[in-house]
Amino acid sequence: MDWSSWFRRNAKNAKSPNQQQRKTHADEDEELLGVTSQLIDHVKSFTLDTFKNFPLPAEEDGTTGAATFSDEVLATTATTSANIRKDLSQWQERHATLVLSKVKELSQLRFRLCPGHLKEREFWRIYFTLVKSYIAEYELQAIRVAKIKRMATEKEISSDSGAFEVEMAETKQAASLERPTP
Repeated sequence: MDWSSWFRRNAKNAKSPNQQQRKTHADEDEELLGVTSQLIDHVKSFTLDTFKNFPLPAEEDGTTGAATFSDEVLATTATTSANIRKDLSQWQERHATLVLSKVKELSQLRFRLCPGHLKEREFWRIYFTLVKSYIAEYELQAIRVAKIKRMATEKEISSDSGAFEVEMAETKQAASLERPTP
């Protein structure tokens, strides 16, 4: 056996700590975004007819689609991405990007359906309605974490301004005491 071929073979199979950390981080992202093996199996069962025959009642404003849990709770933030609709929340956008990269069948369905049969917005509305039971707990967790972060930031900002106000008051008081009276 040639030592150089053995070394190359073992070097290919050995993972560096950075690769292991990246994989762990990617696994954590998948878990936070609700992309589980059960969800992937469910999404792989979708067909063209699943989307084409999905009932989307007309709304009063002229658009189609029933509001979903995702729409009601998370659609307040509009984000931008070259590949995903801008009317999705940040969590939905990250979930959609990840699931499109993990489930090529969904990516192919989207390519075949949009824009010929469905608008992009309708596609994602149907998708999030179909997977609602799989991702609802992950969305709620994301909402809770976002609220906690926002409250912590607000508390930090208010406590910082309080410290500045106290410093300013002390400085003004010290300055007024130091001034000689004429």
